[in-house]
Amino acid sequence: MPEHAAAPHAGPPPRHHMALMIWVAVFPTLTVLELLFHRWLEHLPLVAQTLVLSALVVLTVVYVLMPRLQRVRVRLLARGSR
Repeated sequence: MPEHAAAPHAGPPPRHHMALMIWVAVFPTLTVLELLFHRWLEHLPLVAQTLVLSALVVLTVVYVLMPRLQRVRVRLLARGSR
């Protein structure tokens, strides 16, 4: 069997791994976006500020950060099984 085919399949992460990955993605993203967009959002009502920031955070986390964190997780699991 080729060596690349023997790599372990990383299934869905346990809940505590997923919670940590989400926090690692959300906290810095929210902090940076708040710092970047605060001046543009401060004139809006709080609900509108929250709507805009949460939309930006969710899109960034779901489409940019979580796929990268998942790849890192798979590499770490593969490294640990050697």
